Amino acid sequence: MTVRVLVADDQALVRGSFSLLVDSAPDLSSVGQAATGAEAVELAEREHPDVVLMDIRMPGMDGIEATRRITAAAPNPPIRVLILTTFNIDEYVFTALRAGASGFLLKDTPPADLLAAIRVVAAGEALLSPSVTRRLIEEFTRRPEPARRPLGVLEDTTDREREVLTLVGLGMSNDEIAAHLHVSLSTAKTHIGRLLMKLDARDRAQLVIAAYDAGLVKPA
Repeated sequence: MTVRVLVADDQALVRGSFSLLVDSAPDLSSVGQAATGAEAVELAEREHPDVVLMDIRMPGMDGIEATRRITAAAPNPPIRVLILTTFNIDEYVFTALRAGASGFLLKDTPPADLLAAIRVVAAGEALLSPSVTRRLIEEFTRRPEPARRPLGVLEDTTDREREVLTLVGLGMSNDEIAAHLHVSLSTAKTHIGRLLMKLDARDRAQLVIAAYDAGLVKPA
């Protein structure tokens, strides 16, 4: 099955380079290029790509608002957004994840890693590295009174699921969660799948945020 990719960036050279790279992979296909956030929303609605490579800083509607509109439309199957950023400390990363992005990459990421990231996101996984998790922690640390989800949101979850959610919030991978809990990888994946369903979360990025919102994980 071919993964269909939309590239959104205000620089023509970047758009063209990423599109050519995507088309160089036998299992990926570029389905359009957008120079603004508004164009990205329009093309996403028309082409329904599997993944949008989204630049944050674009004229007019920025990548965050475009991400919010694309994911809020809740198409079926869902469109995943992979944020592209120039700086590792981009102040908008947290906001982008809140808006529904499935992860982020630096623009100078090696080509092979970019293609692998597209496949990961297309498969429904979140591209959320430990560095991103740390950034989420820092964001919550800066907030004197971080907004919390009502604990009732977790009423339908089991003790084990809350334990898994805590580990996800700490930035652990599926393999690390399985090893920590002394369960099989498939069991760990099952718990995460149930959490996604029960918490109405799009992906792992939202589970991390949910863990902090619910107070299961607290900034050091």
